[in-house]
Amino acid sequence: MAQLIDRRLDGKNKSTVNRQRFIRRFKTQIKKAVTKALGGRSITNVDNGEKVNIPARDLSEPQFRHGPGGRREVIRPGNKEFVPGDRMARPKGGGGGNGSGSGSASDQGVGEDDFVFELSREEFLDLFFEDLELPNLVRTQLAKLTEFKSVRAGFSSAGNPSNIDIVRSLRGAMARRMALGNPHKRRIAEIEEVLECFRENGVPESSSLVQALLKELSREQARLRAVPFIDTFDLRYTNRVKQPQPSSQAVMFCIMDVSGSMDAARKDLAKRFFILLHLFLKRNYEKIDVVFIRHHAVAKEVDEHTFFHERETGGTVVSSALELMCEIMSDRYPAGSWNIYVAQASDGDNWNHDSPHCRDILLKEIVPFVRYYAYIEITPDRHQTLWEAYEEVKEQHPNFAMRQIDSPADIYPVFRDLFQRRMH
Repeated sequence: MAQLIDRRLDGKNKSTVNRQRFIRRFKTQIKKAVTKALGGRSITNVDNGEKVNIPARDLSEPQFRHGPGGRREVIRPGNKEFVPGDRMARPKGGGGGNGSGSGSASDQGVGEDDFVFELSREEFLDLFFEDLELPNLVRTQLAKLTEFKSVRAGFSSAGNPSNIDIVRSLRGAMARRMALGNPHKRRIAEIEEVLECFRENGVPESSSLVQALLKELSREQARLRAVPFIDTFDLRYTNRVKQPQPSSQAVMFCIMDVSGSMDAARKDLAKRFFILLHLFLKRNYEKIDVVFIRHHAVAKEVDEHTFFHERETGGTVVSSALELMCEIMSDRYPAGSWNIYVAQASDGDNWNHDSPHCRDILLKEIVPFVRYYAYIEITPDRHQTLWEAYEEVKEQHPNFAMRQIDSPADIYPVFRDLFQRRMH
């Protein structure tokens, strides 16, 4: 009998196909869990994985069996209540049957907990980006790409000739010559000392003992000369490895209108927009600060929960938020030390006399000192005075982008401009 043993190592991604099949099958439940998790997550930790609970009843698989076929009558033993044609009532909960309900506890039977499935970071982001209708290339860039920098990592015994470290190689060659040549040098010194003693005592050089010592001396000197000055074993090459190397530090200003016209749906669109920008920055910067500024008639710097969930009413004065941002930039984030990005979301409503003031603040105090300023107007209606004022800023500064959105699929055009500009 022949016996075959498979000694191939199991790959670390051996279950990838099964995971993808599982996600496709239960995509509805997983998608609901991702949407629910998105509403409760912070912008700064949106790219973590997620645990998904799938009810056990949803995991059942259809089974096909051969039925008995035809019409059959069966006599059950012990039947004293029913005759052919009677209908049997379904057991009530807690009444001794197997049905579920609000009955008393039992000491029999077993149950089954919900199945818990954990999504990885990449799987979570793929499902998150699906609603945004991003191109696959941009999804991959936001979710997986990392910039690397080549750094020194010691020495290696193999490499490119251009990377040879001469000092390190010569140091190794010297150590090898000392290790291999010292025994021969010691023996040569001993033989020369003996021969000198023989000469002082008048022993003729023709004697067999002196001749034997001379032959051994010649042999040891030849062995010492045979030790090469440098060998391929001595060569050392500069070794380099690639390490993730984000660029310095950045700050992201999130500005949002929270007047009564900004309902929960519009705030959800704004949050998705802010999340995309934060993911983009996280790819490129080691340290990222996020500043949340909400405004109606007045502006405040708040935490993220207050930014998205608390509601206030009142008029709309956008310049109050821009002025507060200028103060924060001056006090905490000087343009010479920080890469500044701004994301502003609004429904476009603003006090008419305030829009020209917003334009002047952007042109003189903000846009010249920021890397990128993205403005989205969340409204299906016609534009108002704020949009017209911002169009003048866009004409003068290429790092200012503005779009009107009404659904998650409309968010991408702003980021298309951003990514195209990075490719130059």
